[in-house]
Amino acid sequence: MTSAYKIYRVDADILKTWSAYAKEYDPLKAGSIDTTDTVPHDKAITRAINSHYEPPKGLKSNPSRTLFVARFGAKVDERDLQDYFSTIGDVKSVKIILDVVTGESQGYGFVEMSSEEEARRAVRRLNEGNLRGSKIFVDHECGRTMKGWKPRRLGGGFGGKKESGQLRFGGRDRPFKRPILPGIRK
Repeated sequence: MTSAYKIYRVDADILKTWSAYAKEYDPLKAGSIDTTDTVPHDKAITRAINSHYEPPKGLKSNPSRTLFVARFGAKVDERDLQDYFSTIGDVKSVKIILDVVTGESQGYGFVEMSSEEEARRAVRRLNEGNLRGSKIFVDHECGRTMKGWKPRRLGGGFGGKKESGQLRFGGRDRPFKRPILPGIRK
């Protein structure tokens, strides 16, 4: 057996378990377009690797049916989110995150649906929907459901834009790209 064959077998095993969406959060992989980076390429990734994050304790919402909603305008209130998500099913709770200094909306929040199936349906149907003139982003909550999750303020997260120089991939918004491995065909 040649060493090239061994490499091929290892790479083929990697592809068997590969997913376009992150299952466990690793800041280095989340900053990599194809999950193959081995060294941090910006300060945010280094900050995320060195930081420690514990999700808030005492939250009453069920993490498996809680959705992260972002990119809505400052005029959107909890009632708007309640009405928008009630088209899919029963909404248990809505929480918009406010700036502690100004008291204004930060443009993101959390919506808890009454069942996991309704939460999955809401992600499929309402992501990139229009809410009061804003194209919103809807995904499952990561803070309490994904091992190792680090929020954006600690250098983590999946957001970011190529133009800003901060690349983040692996979430529903920008999935990982399949790695190109020599000698292996899809």
